[in-house]
Amino acid sequence: MGEGVGQVTSGRTERRAQRRTKVAVLFADRTDRALDLLELVEMAWHDNYNEITPPEDLIDDILLLSEGNLRLLIRWGRIVIADPSDVRDAANGARADGT
Repeated sequence: MGEGVGQVTSGRTERRAQRRTKVAVLFADRTDRALDLLELVEMAWHDNYNEITPPEDLIDDILLLSEGNLRLLIRWGRIVIADPSDVRDAANGARADGT
């Protein structure tokens, strides 16, 4: 393994554990699947932006927009990689609408 790989894995494991409760509220018995998808978002984010993970507020935006639906989580996870401002704008609109 390359240098630093263990640190990234450990960090990813810690972030997964920290996110588990808020993800479980939305996804219940599909929590592990949703966390797996968020992990893929992290990997894609790293490949595109050379940062380990999207900011946590963007993760929260993706979760809000997913409405507890894995298909929507996939959709917004893809969109956040392409254009994070689209996700932020949509989440702000959803919050303004009371969603």
